[in-house]
Amino acid sequence: MLFYKTLAILCWSHAIASFPLNANRQRKRDVNTTLVPPFGWQAGINPDGTGNCDGAVNGTNGKPILIPCQCPPNSTFFLAALNNNVAAGFVTTNPTVKLSFPTDNSTASQLARLNAAAVTLQNLEGAGVGCPISSTTFSAQHKAIEAETSSTTLSTTTPTLSPSAPATASFSTGASQASSIASSSVTQSAPAATSVQTSSSAPPSSITNTTVMTSSSGNTTTPTDAQIASLAPSLGWQSGINPDGTGNCDGAVNGTNGKPILIPCQCPPDQASYISNLTANIQAGHAAFNPTVFLTFPTDNSTASQSARLNAAAVTIQNLNGAGTGCPISSTSFSAQSKAISAESSI
Repeated sequence: MLFYKTLAILCWSHAIASFPLNANRQRKRDVNTTLVPPFGWQAGINPDGTGNCDGAVNGTNGKPILIPCQCPPNSTFFLAALNNNVAAGFVTTNPTVKLSFPTDNSTASQLARLNAAAVTLQNLEGAGVGCPISSTTFSAQHKAIEAETSSTTLSTTTPTLSPSAPATASFSTGASQASSIASSSVTQSAPAATSVQTSSSAPPSSITNTTVMTSSSGNTTTPTDAQIASLAPSLGWQSGINPDGTGNCDGAVNGTNGKPILIPCQCPPDQASYISNLTANIQAGHAAFNPTVFLTFPTDNSTASQSARLNAAAVTIQNLNGAGTGCPISSTSFSAQSKAISAESSI
């Protein structure tokens, strides 16, 4: 009896002694909140009574792109999700999407942190289920970081010029940066928060090697143009359906109100443009218009490879005309295809 009591005491002592260490380890995984890119916008601005509110980005019609009124999310909820993702090294609700959160102030590290924030935002509730980038000033921040790099480079060759100040990285959900946002080349109406990924801006990225896995044996090769065309995920929708007269048309996905999420009438792109851009991105190993977003295009039929090809397609359409400037995922059936792939793998 004495032996069991002693054993129990030792077990409890071990558990109590290890708890602070585990807690400290957990705290160490948390990101420095001063380095988290600010949303630059707040939820609930100018509600239209149907669940949509003004976003941080203007469309080509000069009016704010509509977003779900609950976007951007509560900062506490967002930070918790970001901490989980950074600790895992990938988006926990969409594991094919890798991320990092470096802490230095180099251009690459600032862009990596912005990407981590963007993919977290767009996958808050599940794979492709979250808030659109147009509910933040992330696109404007991306441009500012790149502009600063150009300015710094110029200053090293022209002593009379000085580089601009580093982009701020304090975390805030205020609307103070709203006026600095660059206009998007497309417009988009807001989906419900539980719908598919709806970003008209920076997409989630799968940060992997730029070579393409073709089999489980580990051999790598670059797919041919013919392979890309034949294996490219179908857009599953066509542009111009049921135009409302303001530049918006019905998308491929219904919101929680049972009605189609509105998308720019020019979305999705025509097949030739889609395949051309996808091919260019695959050959480069990243989104040509958004080089920080890497992608792969494996040619085998494994679940991981099908998901990777779908990610490459999603990255492509969301960056058709520039970094984060393209068509929303809700202009395609990509989300449904992703669910089908996941369902098939679970059988």
